[in-house]
Amino acid sequence: MTTIGWSDAIARARENAPFLERSLDRLPDLAAILAAGDTGAAFAFCEQAGADQPVGIALRRQRLALALTLAIGDLAGAFTLDDVMQRLSAFADLALDTAIAEAAQARTKLDSVDGFFALALGKHGARELNYSSDIDPILLFDPEVLAEGERSTPAETAQRMARDIVRLLADHTEEGYVFRVDLRLRPAAEVAPLAVSVNAAASHYGSAALAWERAAFIRARSAAGDVERGARFLSGIRPFVWRRSLDFGTIDDIAQLRVRIREAYSGESTLGSGFDLKRGRGGIREIEFFAQTHQLIHGGRDPRLRSSDTRAALLTLARADIVEEETAIRLAEAYTRLRVVEHRIQMLEDRQTHAIPEGEALDRLARLDGYADGNALLATLEPHLAATARAFDDLLESSRTGAAEDRPVRELVADSPLAQEGDISDRVANWLDGRYRALRGTDAQNAFRRLLPSLLESLAQSAEPDRAIVRLERLLEALPSGINLFRLLEARPALLDQFLSIITLAPPLANDLALRPALLDALIDRSALDLPERVSSLRSSMMRAEPLGNYEALLDRIRVVTGEQRFALGVQLIGGTHDPLDIARGFATVAEAALQAAMAGAKAEFARAHGEVEGSEMVILGLGRLGGEALTHASDLDIVYLFTGDYSAESNGERPMGASRYFNRLAQRVSAALSVPTAEGPLYEVDTRLRPQGAQGPLAVSVESFSRYQRESAWTWEHMALARARTVAGSFSARARVEDIIREVLCAPRDPATLREDVLRMRAEMAQHKPAKGPLDVKLLRGGLVDIEFILHFLQLRDGIALDPRLSKVCETLVHAGELPAEFAQAQDFLTRLIVAARLLAPDLSCPPGAAGEALAKACGCAGPADLLQAVAKARQSVAQTWQQIFETKLELDR
Repeated sequence: MTTIGWSDAIARARENAPFLERSLDRLPDLAAILAAGDTGAAFAFCEQAGADQPVGIALRRQRLALALTLAIGDLAGAFTLDDVMQRLSAFADLALDTAIAEAAQARTKLDSVDGFFALALGKHGARELNYSSDIDPILLFDPEVLAEGERSTPAETAQRMARDIVRLLADHTEEGYVFRVDLRLRPAAEVAPLAVSVNAAASHYGSAALAWERAAFIRARSAAGDVERGARFLSGIRPFVWRRSLDFGTIDDIAQLRVRIREAYSGESTLGSGFDLKRGRGGIREIEFFAQTHQLIHGGRDPRLRSSDTRAALLTLARADIVEEETAIRLAEAYTRLRVVEHRIQMLEDRQTHAIPEGEALDRLARLDGYADGNALLATLEPHLAATARAFDDLLESSRTGAAEDRPVRELVADSPLAQEGDISDRVANWLDGRYRALRGTDAQNAFRRLLPSLLESLAQSAEPDRAIVRLERLLEALPSGINLFRLLEARPALLDQFLSIITLAPPLANDLALRPALLDALIDRSALDLPERVSSLRSSMMRAEPLGNYEALLDRIRVVTGEQRFALGVQLIGGTHDPLDIARGFATVAEAALQAAMAGAKAEFARAHGEVEGSEMVILGLGRLGGEALTHASDLDIVYLFTGDYSAESNGERPMGASRYFNRLAQRVSAALSVPTAEGPLYEVDTRLRPQGAQGPLAVSVESFSRYQRESAWTWEHMALARARTVAGSFSARARVEDIIREVLCAPRDPATLREDVLRMRAEMAQHKPAKGPLDVKLLRGGLVDIEFILHFLQLRDGIALDPRLSKVCETLVHAGELPAEFAQAQDFLTRLIVAARLLAPDLSCPPGAAGEALAKACGCAGPADLLQAVAKARQSVAQTWQQIFETKLELDR
């Protein structure tokens, strides 16, 4: 340390450090004391600064005076690095203690800090606080001891005190600030309140804490508030920090921390402007962690190694023959030099930064430190950084095997096709920082690292890697635990392939998985690749686990079984296991079973209060894709509620209702059972607008009213919709009766000219108000599925033939009868395959690039995306030709 004299130090400060220049001008009396070199008087001035002022003002003035005194004394060579760090740390203790006392006075009845204390961690805990440092306390309270507030429990009082403490110290006012306060080191910070109860903290450190928290507690001490109680707390969790025997998992935890220290830095990599003296290669953090690694491994058995002082710990480790003495000395010297320059950087503008400035600011920094220019200053740092980097490299190599779990994430990303994707390596590295519950603990992290090469490869092949990564992050956030899943994926390559396909190819399935990670369980069983069972078997499965009388449990069970089945069908589709037409029938089978289970449960629940209407029952009619057994993953359920019997009858329960009101209320219950989210999430959107009189009519109507309406009042479009109607719930006899009515209505004689005019007018209006949403919207594109349906329904209603709700069967019958060309039926099947597959693989209805486009083409029987688009054009042309033949008018194909 060079001594230059107090006046010279002041001159150097004014010339090179704007913050110090402003402080000298603001405190002229202190500046005069410092110029005289009277350190005793200077520290006395600091203690009296802000006397007779409110606490917030007093602390800010004390802090400014102390910062100026320590800076000038440091530059003058009167104070060592230890002097500066210890006085800063002591003031942090004082400020924190004062803030706790002030908060207690404001918030507790007894004006007492008993039961509330602050643990100092990091540099504050080690009494190594830097010049413009944050403080990282953990605020703890004992609810059995802390006094209550005027109208608050001890827990509520503690939270209010914590907010007061942070505001008092960290708020920027005209007087400046005291300390920035960072509470993120508290237990389970992502969910915990600002002040944590001692019981919750002890439980966390005893069972759920991570390796980095053990490292942080090497430097922990009770610093403010009820200090004695804080010391007892630290004594109680000492076994968490200092373990006498280490298992392999603990050693691996520490090894992974070493890797994370190096890979977490993404700033300037070479010494110069922008290089971070704290986080960069060979920087302060690597020195600290070099010491802490050896302390964690050996300190449980040798209490001498537990020093919180970084340099003292290094020298003690050398004396214990754990590290080379030369290495320890070099690292201690590097620590001193880097910390001194770190302080100089912060003196420039009183900013919590560790980065070397650029340009003139670098030269000012050099002159502040006694060097001619920036290059001269950097030359003094290079050997220290190099010595630290070599020591830390050796530390990393000591536990690295070359396997994926031992390699830094940045290396894994660099070796993957994602290497050119900008900040992706930063994002991937951050997955392992403890934010996700599923990736806490060594076993889970190692298992995940072993999956990373395959995962990164698949992400790179996805159409939009950024979005695929977001989907994966949502899943990681939702997983309660990851170790079993990651090990399962590692052991079952085929399951891993499915998982990767979900994340990278099918956004809807990935979203489902993020909402319900348990859906992955549906893929473990080999039956996951089978199409659904019969409706009756699925319905029984949905109702089998219902606890007696527990309607909510039934609704959850329906959602679980339905969700697993739909998810498995989606995986089968993107994996090419089955024809999309079979997948569509599978979706319809699952929906039908869910409808029947929901109706049975709602009926039983409703009957408890309202009884039953004797001689009557509910029948549910499925229309559209549900009726035609061609649902997609995204389909709503188009249904109509009917009831048999006398509409003027009454139910026989404790709270009787007329039949019409009874079945309308029951229909509402069934719709809610299907659509209202429960703990297991939502199920289906239910659309009842195709009922008689639409949204203006009652939700449920009698079979007789339905029959009369269809015969006397229904529009042509309603009969077209009826052509795809199928009963999906109700007794066999009731369903047969409704289907007889539907057949009679569809077979009724019609005027072909009027029917043709109605069909053409409706299609023109639809084309005007519902344009296609993308190049793969083969439902609404002219020459697409809507035009196919209009052609088929026209022929069905005109001739009363091929009356089957399944369009493939209708086409087959009409082709056989010579009414349609075979190419038309092929177009219908192809476009249906495409819309079913696109709902998962191309939800925006644009042809996706990359693997998703290939998968979509494969599902539709095409060689690739280009072939797929040609096949779409060909199918639409075929439909347009048939349209012209049937309606004798040209169909213009939009582009």
